[in-house]
Amino acid sequence: MNVAVCADVGSTYTKAAVVDLDGGALVAAASAPTTVGTDVLHGLDAAVGAATARLGVADLPWYVCSSAGGGLRLAVIGYEPLVTAQAGRRVGLSAGANVVHVAAGRLGAAELTALRAARPDVVLLVGGTDGGDADTLTHNATRLARARWRVPVVLAGNVDVRDDVHDLLAAAKVPVTVADNVLPRIGVLAPASARAAIREVFLRHVIGGKRLSRGTRFARLVRAATPDAVLTGVELLADALGGDLAVVDVGGATTDVYSALTPDERDSGPGREVAGTLWRARTVEGDLGMRWSAPGVVRAAAEERLLTPAEQDDLAAAAAVRAGEPGFLPADDTDRAVDARIAALAATVALRRHARGAATGERAGRDLRDVRLLVGSGGVLRHATPTDAAGVLGAVLTDYAGGWPLPRAARPVVDVDYVLAAGGLLAEEHPRAARALLRRHLDR
Repeated sequence: MNVAVCADVGSTYTKAAVVDLDGGALVAAASAPTTVGTDVLHGLDAAVGAATARLGVADLPWYVCSSAGGGLRLAVIGYEPLVTAQAGRRVGLSAGANVVHVAAGRLGAAELTALRAARPDVVLLVGGTDGGDADTLTHNATRLARARWRVPVVLAGNVDVRDDVHDLLAAAKVPVTVADNVLPRIGVLAPASARAAIREVFLRHVIGGKRLSRGTRFARLVRAATPDAVLTGVELLADALGGDLAVVDVGGATTDVYSALTPDERDSGPGREVAGTLWRARTVEGDLGMRWSAPGVVRAAAEERLLTPAEQDDLAAAAAVRAGEPGFLPADDTDRAVDARIAALAATVALRRHARGAATGERAGRDLRDVRLLVGSGGVLRHATPTDAAGVLGAVLTDYAGGWPLPRAARPVVDVDYVLAAGGLLAEEHPRAARALLRRHLDR
């Protein structure tokens, strides 16, 4: 049996799937609580053990992603807030990071203090198009060097001074990884190299540094941050479908939105984005979630005029209970109905923000009209009844008052078997199996 284990170590649960590498079939799956309080390997081994218990095979290859311990915290330092800093922020999100700080211009003492306070795991240092401004990038690197900065830096700015800036940082013992410029020309966003460098730094520095596990085994197993793996799965599925795709992942603390759009004439001409268009994008809504951030869902929905005053009061009380007890499980139909309502509101607000462009910094927003497939993800949808899950995604697709153009002919589907992350993990080494897995479970 030619199979592999794909596992996601999440903040609450660890999910494991066994995938047939020949045909892309899902052979088995299981989950276990993530054991952040002791050693995450305990939960990972439990989930994998449960998934493989009846297979009678040993020494399977493991493909693991992780968002445990808060995932990847990224700070961006750029030259100009509406251009390189914004480009860096978009690239950071596409790399699966939680962008906790964005600075633009020449760093001073106050800016360094704010940067330290954000507690990033990685700094993305950008600035200047190739052949453009070099002074700001050099100045900021000098300030980091003199501040004895020890958080890993990914350098992805003006190529003309890249070597000099690298040497400056390395001489000061700043951990630095070089990537291509994220914005080589105005309007041209080039995320691939920086995204790969951020992934490399995440694996080399961040996973081990979070002290999630004793020893080095966990760090050797992890191949990507979970949102990075999911976006890779989204990209692969969009390519297989040959059309636009959107995903809304409703979690306990955040709601993530992914979209893969087909490049078109919007990428050129006088109206193009000066910070470039990221056709495969992710946004993170840190105030929208089912448990820790449930009160934020109610506040945001009220601001969007999605709630009557009476419903707002009732829902606020229920959200407070869930925030105070993140392990809350619905006990009856009433609890399940409240969870479905919170999920529908979180998904609706998150898609509105994603489409309007506020979360990505795109002036014209993201045009989701040609989205052919809307995928719902997250435990609340995977464990919901088909009727409740359809209601959550239906709320998004009938949000006529949202101020954004809805998908014109999107088909909703729930990632019940949690294959997006697995497909992303397998994409590089087993693309045929990954593609077959995604199409089998989501393109139906």
